[in-house]
Amino acid sequence: MLKTYAALLAAIAFEVVGTTALKASAEFTKPLPTLIMAVSYMMAFYLLSITLRVMPVGVAYALWSGIGIVAVSLIGYFAFKQSLDVPAIMGIGLIIVGVIVLNVFSTSVGR
Repeated sequence: MLKTYAALLAAIAFEVVGTTALKASAEFTKPLPTLIMAVSYMMAFYLLSITLRVMPVGVAYALWSGIGIVAVSLIGYFAFKQSLDVPAIMGIGLIIVGVIVLNVFSTSVGR
């Protein structure tokens, strides 16, 4: 299971890098961020496919999207100076709680 979680965390990291590069690509007008985005997304989906050998797709995608949303929101705030209002922060907090509940209490994760 450790290999599965490692693949999932790496997939999430590549997806976050890809999404950050997508923002930096300025609608695909900057070649280097566009290339980084494409390679990062390719790696993210490959690593996610490894995760799906063991973990149910719904659980894997919930973890992927939940952790990714939090990471991209933080990057948007710090790197791109995008503000988050109270409802956004509360929503992100609920996502974090959901990820914790999935990992701690769900038997669907397949420990």
